[in-house]
Amino acid sequence: MKVVAFNGSPRVNGNTKQSLEIVLNELKKEGIETEIVQLGGRKVFGCLACGKCRETKDNRCIRKDDEMNTFIQKIEEADGIIIGSPTYFSNVSTEVKALIDRCGYVAKSNGGTLLKGKVGASVVAARRAGSTFTYSAINFFFGIAEMIICSSNYWNLTLSREPGEVQNDAEGIQTFQTLGKNMAQLLKQVR
Repeated sequence: MKVVAFNGSPRVNGNTKQSLEIVLNELKKEGIETEIVQLGGRKVFGCLACGKCRETKDNRCIRKDDEMNTFIQKIEEADGIIIGSPTYFSNVSTEVKALIDRCGYVAKSNGGTLLKGKVGASVVAARRAGSTFTYSAINFFFGIAEMIICSSNYWNLTLSREPGEVQNDAEGIQTFQTLGKNMAQLLKQVR
């Protein structure tokens, strides 16, 4: 089994990535292969709503001017997907939104099987507020894609601003550890 985690923060080693690592460490303990993909700060574009993916039916976006198809392929090959995002004005980062829109459009245009039945989890970092909407935006994507949404004992978020401050958020760390354990159990039950 494999879980691919997308770091939607342009801060390569910031709180979002560190939060993802806490979750992935729990998955590794259960023998699940993991990978972090740096999404934030990379060249990705939003969906053009051109509808070409409905014509090609190859589980790929017609655009070839960014890395989105590489990310979609990683999602296709994974059993579980984690999307991590910082909170920007009460929403996901632009790169996460591009992933949600384009991967979602490709999945729906190809019969919905690309994501259906996969386990999904959100991981959110916020300075102070807006994190529950970011959490919801990611989970709305998982829900419409017919994925199985994994939860923890609290919303999957940390309140931290400067890189490394997540390490001072004991409740956030415990929430992410529980999320990793729950995701491992859920993956084993589903697969």
